[in-house]
Amino acid sequence: MAGVETLKAPAGTLRERSETIAFAVMVAALVVAPFVAYPLFLMQALCFALFACAFNLLIGYVGLLSFGHALYFGWASYLAAHSAKVWGFPPELAILTGAATAAGLGLVAGALAIRRQGIYFAMITLALAQMMFFFALQAKFTGGEDGIQAVPRGRLFGFIDLRDQMTMYAFVVVIFLAGFLFIYRIVHSPFGEVLKAIRENEARAISLGYRSERYKLVAFVLSATFAGVAGATKALVFQLASLTDVDWPMSGEVILMTLVGGLGTLFGPVAGAFFMVTLENYLTTIGQWVFVVQGLIFVVCVLLFRRGIVGELAQLLRVKL
Repeated sequence: MAGVETLKAPAGTLRERSETIAFAVMVAALVVAPFVAYPLFLMQALCFALFACAFNLLIGYVGLLSFGHALYFGWASYLAAHSAKVWGFPPELAILTGAATAAGLGLVAGALAIRRQGIYFAMITLALAQMMFFFALQAKFTGGEDGIQAVPRGRLFGFIDLRDQMTMYAFVVVIFLAGFLFIYRIVHSPFGEVLKAIRENEARAISLGYRSERYKLVAFVLSATFAGVAGATKALVFQLASLTDVDWPMSGEVILMTLVGGLGTLFGPVAGAFFMVTLENYLTTIGQWVFVVQGLIFVVCVLLFRRGIVGELAQLLRVKL
């Protein structure tokens, strides 16, 4: 047994070292980024990166494919925007309101969806998301097709003015890093190990005494909550909550970000989100053809780069990211 532990130790140390280096590089890049790129673009990418990390927690570590994650992202955006504009909530409470909304919706949707597996699970999540999309289209407080506009960013903790772009950028970076580290802790906790066991062989996990449905429900709610934090933050960044955030293409986009970056990797969704947001930013002039380009990227990724950007890089370097 001592020999086995000795053999395992270097692998664990190498993984931790590679993850620490990758995290340090990411933080350094985020510090330098606003001096070489437009802060609003970076904030959009960070919001989607957190959204993709939240989705990856569900599909990458539990093996559950949700086609309706825009439900939590979009409705958190609506409630955060409404609470900030109409109720006068400060930004921190507006984001918490959005996150709580997403958690509540995740609890209800998850309790219904996890009763089924595979394509049936995916279709239930899609159906629930579309139901809430049409509700958002008809509800008065959402503004319908106009959305909730001119959302005030407010003052953080009563004295930090978020109207300044660099201040708002720093706030978004803190939220993203906090969410990323929280997800990292979940993945590397005993709870995360059970989630991986359920992903690999649910029947065996059940035979070992784990109540898989409870673990999957908790993971679903956590994923929805982080998606809600991302959506609420985006509403404050752009001072807008619209139907785009809750419509089904948003669910497809976060799937694509995760696949392109690297499914089941920690840094993959971040890379995928930045790649896709950058691509869309440069392809705005071609209109609806951007969906054709996204489709081609999806096909190429599935056929040739199934590990995604970070997955292929990690395989090349023989490290785990």
